[in-house]
Amino acid sequence: MSIPLVLILPGWPQSVPDPWPLEWASMSGRRCVDQHDWQRPLRGDWLIRLEEAVLDAAHVVLVAHNLGCIQLSAWAAHSRLTDRVRAALLVAPLDVETVAVRQRLPTWSPIERQRLPFTSWMVGPEHQSDQVEPNAPMQSDTFDSVWAQALAESWGAHWIAQRAAPKPPAKQPSDWPQGQALLYELMKD
Repeated sequence: MSIPLVLILPGWPQSVPDPWPLEWASMSGRRCVDQHDWQRPLRGDWLIRLEEAVLDAAHVVLVAHNLGCIQLSAWAAHSRLTDRVRAALLVAPLDVETVAVRQRLPTWSPIERQRLPFTSWMVGPEHQSDQVEPNAPMQSDTFDSVWAQALAESWGAHWIAQRAAPKPPAKQPSDWPQGQALLYELMKD
């Protein structure tokens, strides 16, 4: 089997302040799934962009962050191209069903909760109070790990708890070496 293309699905708005998805997309064998409008994302538009990106490759591994996780689950529920996906790494999904987020992103809820048809791992903090993205827009300063673990279970994703909260974006390595190690491990399966 050929080496898969790694498609990066950044969060909203385009993984700012968390730089690792865009840094990863600049590496060899990886590509960011660009969107028409990062500030006012429409679910249908984002799903089409993902469909086009997967169509261009024989085999892919998906790395999704934040809203990208929700994009991936919605795409997988409707696409006929899921057999091209070898695996997916999901990081800190955005809860688009909260009132604050739903008001800003009305086309994104409800979240598709059916089992993903490929191997998937979800990464999140070990404890409810661990910070994930301290400055992320419209997210509380804590990540709901109980909600994320339930979402991982509904998607059939293996839950991987981080032992400690990531460093603030200014102090965090932009290539997120722990995540790189997880991706390489996932690609071996």
